[in-house]
Amino acid sequence: MSRLHRSVPGPSSLQTTGVAGSFPTGLGSIPGERLPLGFVFRSRAKDEKASVADKAPLTDSKQTRDPQAPKGRPTPKRSEAQSQRRSVANTSSSRKDAAKRQREERRAQLERQRQALAGGDERFLPVRDKGPVRKFARDTIDSRFNVAEFFLPMAVVILVLSMVRVGSLQTIALLLWLVVIVLIVLDSLFTGLRLKKRLAERFPDQNRRGAVAYALMRSLQMRRLRLPKPQVKRGERP
Repeated sequence: MSRLHRSVPGPSSLQTTGVAGSFPTGLGSIPGERLPLGFVFRSRAKDEKASVADKAPLTDSKQTRDPQAPKGRPTPKRSEAQSQRRSVANTSSSRKDAAKRQREERRAQLERQRQALAGGDERFLPVRDKGPVRKFARDTIDSRFNVAEFFLPMAVVILVLSMVRVGSLQTIALLLWLVVIVLIVLDSLFTGLRLKKRLAERFPDQNRRGAVAYALMRSLQMRRLRLPKPQVKRGERP
């Protein structure tokens, strides 16, 4: 009986021969000491997370940060944020007001130009029509009959004659077309030379560049369609 009793393992030997590697060596070697089950079946992942959390630096939980602000930048004060919003709003409103004023000024300027073109007011005329040189050139053209101003009516008549399927009428239309072109060229040359001479006599010290071409282009328009409106009558000396 004594030998049989000695061969039976005690409770301490059963506790120390558990799963290999589940607990450190030396624990449970004391007779009568029992290990808690939570220590045996505890996950190592939790131990690793706990160690990482212990090593993490502590931060002040009372410090607040704007979620839209970059990291490391302090949260702006409420007064500063309000002032920034007000400045942005004032800038946008001022831009709208400036654009509105510019549109109104542009509209008023166009209206003044239209009235000046109709009445001949030199203050509000476009740049190409301003100046005494350009006014004298306009008055010279408006004071006489120009062959070029009848070009459009004669062109319509010639076009109608050329559409009629009669040989003699088509020949007449072609001859009229040639005659009109020759008359316009001759009259324009005579008008240009005469105007150039008069401009040199009247305005010797002023810039006369482009005045003759300006006058010839005006002579191609019908009198009623000219802008600025004629200020002299036919036959009146400017």
